[in-house]
Amino acid sequence: MKTINKFFAGAFLITAGLFTGSRAAAQTSGPLFNEIQRLDSLQFDAFNSRNLDKLMNYFDNSLELYQDNTGVRNFDQTKQAFGGLFKMSYVLARKLIPGTMEVYPIKDYGAIETGQHTFSHVENGQLQSFTYKFMQIWQKKDGVWRVTREITYGH
Repeated sequence: MKTINKFFAGAFLITAGLFTGSRAAAQTSGPLFNEIQRLDSLQFDAFNSRNLDKLMNYFDNSLELYQDNTGVRNFDQTKQAFGGLFKMSYVLARKLIPGTMEVYPIKDYGAIETGQHTFSHVENGQLQSFTYKFMQIWQKKDGVWRVTREITYGH
């Protein structure tokens, strides 16, 4: 019985802390937002130009990429998947949807980037375009920003 009471007391304190702690607001401007927006743009310039080595420089070797329709991939699996995409007969292009990007600081680590992006290509003479949601966790280590976790969903 005492164990159950300790459990509920601990759960209550954790829950209370979630509601009474300071709440970080989404950043849609400012220095951190501008830095992550710049990195996002450079990252996907590499993607859109099919530059695999440059693209992979934006990901940490500890990368975990979670995608609702393909599962979980590590750095090497992600590199292989991008390499396969870049060999397709059509060019897949990514565009960030303006106004959807938000950035949240992570104390002593980096930042969370969320947003929506569109991937499009021409297939059989017709434009194919799809919009998805994403989240990237950026870590700033030794002055260098890299994505350690990515979640992409809504496929």
